[in-house]
Amino acid sequence: MRTSEIHRATKETDISLSLNLDGTGAGTIETGIPFFDHMLTSFARHGRIDLTVQAAGDLEVDTHHTIEDIGIVLGTALAEAVGDGRGITRFADAAVPMDEALARVALDVGGRGYLVFEGGFSPVGPGGIPGDLIEHFFFSLCTKAGITAHITVTGRNDHHICEAAFKAFARALRAAVTVDPSIGDVPSTKGTL
Repeated sequence: MRTSEIHRATKETDISLSLNLDGTGAGTIETGIPFFDHMLTSFARHGRIDLTVQAAGDLEVDTHHTIEDIGIVLGTALAEAVGDGRGITRFADAAVPMDEALARVALDVGGRGYLVFEGGFSPVGPGGIPGDLIEHFFFSLCTKAGITAHITVTGRNDHHICEAAFKAFARALRAAVTVDPSIGDVPSTKGTL
C-alpha cells in the first residue's frame, strides 16, 4: 500500500495526517480554518487520495503556522507514500476551470522540490487567508515532497482561483503518482529519483 501516517508537534502546531495514494477521495479534515478544510477536502476528492488531517495551531496569532506546517507534513507524507517512485508516471499536468477562474498545474514527482507560482489573489485573500500563504502552502508541500510544480492561476474571484488551483494540483498529482505497469522501474535515466 502506498500510504503514510505522520505526526508532527512543535510549539506552534500539532498535526496528525494520514493518506492513501490509492484511495477513493475520502477526506476527514479538521484544521480549525474552515476555508482551508474546504480546500483540503477538495484536494482529497479530486486527487482520489484518502486524506485525514487533524491540526491544532496557534490560530490566535494567525493562520500562517498552521497552513505552512500542514504543507510540510503533507509533503513529507507524499514523499513517504511515493517511496522510490518505482513504476510511477512521474510527469503530469491538469487544467481546471471554475467559472471565470482557470488554474493550470504541471508536476514532476522526481525528487526535487521546486515551485513556480504565477498569478495571485486580492489583498484580502480567499476565505480570509492571505493570498501569499496559499502560495507558501504549495511551496512547503513541494519542497518536502520532492515535487517540481508550475502553477498558473487567473481569475477575479479569490475562492474560485484558489479552489481551481487545489483541484488542478490534485488531478495532476493523481496522474503523476499513478503506477504504469509498463514502466516497472524508477522513471529516471539516473536509476533513482
